Amino acid sequence: MSFATTRRTLLALAAGAGGLALLPRRPFAQTPAPPTGPERHGLSTFGDLKYPADFPHFDYVDPQAPKGGDFSQIGPTAAYNQSFQTFNSLNGYILKGDGAQGVDLIFDALMTRAFDEPDAVYGLVAKSVAVSEDGTLYRFRLRPEARFHDGSKLTSADVAFSLLMLKLKGHPIIAQNLRDMTSVTAEGEDAVVLRFAAKRARDVPLFAASLPIFSKAYYTAKPFDESSLDPPLGSGPYKIGRFEVGRYIAYERVPDYWGADLPVNRGTNNFDVVRFEYFRDREVGFEGFKARTYLFREEFTSRTWATQYDFPALKDGRVKQEITPDDNPSGAQGWFLNIRRPQFSDPRVREALSCAFDFEWTNKNLMFDAYKRTTSFFENSDLKAEGPPGPEELALIERIKGRLTPETLAELTGEPWSPPASDGSGQDRTLLRKAAALLREAGWTIKDGSLVNAKGQRFTIEFLDDEGSLERHTAPFIKNLKVLGIDASFRLVDPPQYQRRLNDFDFDATVRRFSVSTVPGESLRAFFGSRAARTPGSNNLSGIASPAVDTLIEEVIAAGSRDELRTACRVLDRVLRAGRYWVPQWYSGAHRIAYWDVFERPKAPAPRYDRAIPLTWWARGT
Repeated sequence: MSFATTRRTLLALAAGAGGLALLPRRPFAQTPAPPTGPERHGLSTFGDLKYPADFPHFDYVDPQAPKGGDFSQIGPTAAYNQSFQTFNSLNGYILKGDGAQGVDLIFDALMTRAFDEPDAVYGLVAKSVAVSEDGTLYRFRLRPEARFHDGSKLTSADVAFSLLMLKLKGHPIIAQNLRDMTSVTAEGEDAVVLRFAAKRARDVPLFAASLPIFSKAYYTAKPFDESSLDPPLGSGPYKIGRFEVGRYIAYERVPDYWGADLPVNRGTNNFDVVRFEYFRDREVGFEGFKARTYLFREEFTSRTWATQYDFPALKDGRVKQEITPDDNPSGAQGWFLNIRRPQFSDPRVREALSCAFDFEWTNKNLMFDAYKRTTSFFENSDLKAEGPPGPEELALIERIKGRLTPETLAELTGEPWSPPASDGSGQDRTLLRKAAALLREAGWTIKDGSLVNAKGQRFTIEFLDDEGSLERHTAPFIKNLKVLGIDASFRLVDPPQYQRRLNDFDFDATVRRFSVSTVPGESLRAFFGSRAARTPGSNNLSGIASPAVDTLIEEVIAAGSRDELRTACRVLDRVLRAGRYWVPQWYSGAHRIAYWDVFERPKAPAPRYDRAIPLTWWARGT
């Protein structure tokens, strides 16, 4: 339903109740409600659900799992305004500040994911949903027992308030994904109606149903769009416990959580405390794990995994290592080039930069051959374009050819573009000669040892980062760029400055990994759409503004079946790869995890689309 953002490896009104004046008295024009179909217990993009209405629990949990104990980790993913290195806010759903990881644990949503299905959601706060035949109206019936942590009832007014605030003042990624939600209306206390545009992305209702529900009463005196360290009022299985800004945050299980016995929650949320640790340096973070400062670690550094897991606690069995499959799409990891900068405006220049990165040497000498080369924006999935296009892809290419340049159109009829394989020497002369030729074709020449354009301006590129673990991978790349006459450098800044510069698109190149969902939709606009390229804080880091890409995103959104979705995604992948918007890096297709041997887990296989850790694990001896 959305992209998750990872690196190295996806409310209140202005003042008092009067803040509601920020919204029009009637937020959206209303038309007579179309009739709805039967009540449903779950939703999926194409209507297929694994679990029946009376299911007792998800298959991947142990419903008898005991409660108690602690779980601690360095958070493996970050969303919206979250940082991996620090936090200074408990508001994780706006642009300002660096939100704390795990804050989603304190909030409930209308519906929640089943991680053994590609995109299905089942009722949490909502006991059922009815959908109009044209798919523009969703009426959610709420559970009357839903409560906030202070005992106040969670009502449809809270749901409507939350969704409207997230659309109006939420993080740009959330606001973008909600743009086709045209209205939210409370019907009494226990029903809420969401209306959507006729041509909305098919995943928008699922996205809206999965967003946090805030307490309207709590936020009437607090500005929603300001970062704050005041623990917000939630309704979820956990509440905020102890924390120290930039160092750790702990979430405490709510013993009388209203939804603990719902089918979607049985066997989950078993730890009394879930804690997230922060370290500015990866090596220091690893030493913290060895010292049992925290209990669970997903390892993203291949060198550490290959050479440093030999400490006494691992040798005597107190720490366990595992490699588990990752069946989620690996998405796209690489150096994303900001094509808003004039030196990156020509795709030939961007291709030349890819020729200068020697992945084969880097993988062998720095990463112990632990990775595969990323080539696709939909890597590790059946959405990836491979080989010449088939009949369905060719038919779609024919329909959009008027929006393609002749060069791109010609390229789409063959193999999709992939970064070149090197000879593994670290400085492949053939590829560097190709890079130099591409730069000459684009109007860049060597003068006094520097690459300059027709105006005599030097070609510069700064690789921006907020932690130094990839500096050793970037250094050989920089060395090859300097051979080409490019003035390249690595710039390390503190996490808040890094986030501000990304929000303002004030960078040349930076590393990101964007993990696409199994059924992408609206979020593609936020990553690759022309509108997002102009929206501060969006995930369209490269600044892609292509009519062909915009059209293909709409084709993905309009797909009526999973087969149509695959076809549209594969053509979109071909067009994005033809744009050379990034220098692709690598992916693993597996999780490398280590943990102190103090946990138990369900005997059932882990779900295909999530680690479900710590969600389904529990503390041994509890």
